[in-house]
Amino acid sequence: MTRRRKIAWAPRLALLPALLVVVFAYLGTMAWTVWISLTSSRLLPVNNFVGADQYTRLFNDARWVVSIQNIATFGVLFVGICLVLGFLLAVALDQRVRAEDGLRTIFLYPYSMSFIVTGLIWQWMMNPTLGIQKSVRDLGWTSFSFDWSVQRDMAIYAVVIAGVWQASGLVMALMLAGLRGVDQELWKAARVDGVPAWRFYLSIVLPLLKPMIVTSVVLLSIAVVKVYDLVIALTNGGPGTATSMPATFVMDYLFSRQNIGLATAASSVMLVTVLCVLVPWLYVEYFRPNRAGAHA
Repeated sequence: MTRRRKIAWAPRLALLPALLVVVFAYLGTMAWTVWISLTSSRLLPVNNFVGADQYTRLFNDARWVVSIQNIATFGVLFVGICLVLGFLLAVALDQRVRAEDGLRTIFLYPYSMSFIVTGLIWQWMMNPTLGIQKSVRDLGWTSFSFDWSVQRDMAIYAVVIAGVWQASGLVMALMLAGLRGVDQELWKAARVDGVPAWRFYLSIVLPLLKPMIVTSVVLLSIAVVKVYDLVIALTNGGPGTATSMPATFVMDYLFSRQNIGLATAASSVMLVTVLCVLVPWLYVEYFRPNRAGAHA
């Protein structure tokens, strides 16, 4: 019995440091952040409770409203284009094309880069004096323009392009793994019945890829909420507030404007947004009762 107890406690003791890190470094700091957002803290944190005053100020701040609009535009375009482009790339590679391994590596390679590197690459490419615009104009097309990162109306779309370039390869890899799991008998039956390829993908393949699609949406959505590095490296939130995001708002008020209360209120809103995306997915994937088992 003593030996069994030692064996039972061994893995728990091994996991104890990780548990302490989760409780204190993650959950503890989250709770502290929410608490500070309910106080009148500015330069330094204080325990003067003011309720939801910081949140009222936050949603009356024009810059915060603009950042919400920007992240909504970026999120819809980023997630939507990544899903469509990633799926199309996966379908193309699933045709057993030559050099598939090389193409898969090329498409997935941008995802191995950080958002900082991606932002710098696209900042150079969209620079009017040394990027794509200059190269094309040197070839004779003097009216060509591709300086979106410095145009107020187009800057947010420049961020979308850079984000899609990096993340679509991840979606491609997930979708390709799902396509390789589709039963070959379904393909044969569709060919025998004369079902058009587009109809087969739309009516049969996409429903089978639902787990991959949900996973992709969750990962992309979390990236949208956390987007900071890409914006700072590509546009630094400008021109003006054209590409200001909630994360840039938080960092600005936390370090530059020295308003901890307002910054933690904004970060708490971001935390709730991430939880609204993550918790339903975790429940469906890991905690929802097995319907088949329930019926049995």
